[in-house]
Amino acid sequence: MPTSPLNKPDTDLKKAVVLLSGGLDSTTVLAAARAKGFRCYCLSFSYGQKQIVELEKAARNAEKYGAEKHLILRLDLDKIGGSALTSDLIVPKKESLEEVPGEKASENADSIPVTYVPGRNSIFLTHAMAWAETVGAFDVFIGVNVMDYSGYPDCRPEFLAAFENMANLGTKAGVSSGRKFSIHAPLLHLSKKEIINLGSSLGVDYAETHSCYDPNSEGKACGHCEACLLRLKGFADAGRKDPAVYHD
Repeated sequence: MPTSPLNKPDTDLKKAVVLLSGGLDSTTVLAAARAKGFRCYCLSFSYGQKQIVELEKAARNAEKYGAEKHLILRLDLDKIGGSALTSDLIVPKKESLEEVPGEKASENADSIPVTYVPGRNSIFLTHAMAWAETVGAFDVFIGVNVMDYSGYPDCRPEFLAAFENMANLGTKAGVSSGRKFSIHAPLLHLSKKEIINLGSSLGVDYAETHSCYDPNSEGKACGHCEACLLRLKGFADAGRKDPAVYHD
């Protein structure tokens, strides 16, 4: 009788699903998971975002780090809208980081930026848990960070803990295997500088990552959206040159 993927032997304890956007943070997380010895199943999403250059970066990094498999799932979040990343809403631009809300911005609705995508991390983690259950993994890695999350409610440790609890209550593997799902967020309390230093120590090629919310038609970063400014500040604080290509 074939062995169920929900009852794999101990040799599979090191499998993990890694949410991989192609950005600076998620690529660092993939490198960290591989450094810890995990066999990585990388999961990316074409969710109706305005650009797909990040998915091209994700594919290259999944191959570079020897992912067991890389899935790119299609989600039509652009049909739901509600975000500058998935609709005709304009991505806010600033001249400098001083104009961007400070670290750990207030969580009231008025402070949450228009680049927040409704339900995104809940949706992504649900798919990650489903795939983890299928391949017999109990570890899921995500690149969320509370130091520069701009008020996004689905990047907080409380959200991750609640989702982990839900996964262990609402899946066959969670209730019947004798094992528990764990959500790993190794960058959760790191500054962008610390993330860049960590990734650099792991050999991450940040030229093969994309952060910009609003790149031009050639995929070059704008340099003025919040994601670009936080990235630029992180490299400056780390005393390193950002290898990303900017059109401004």
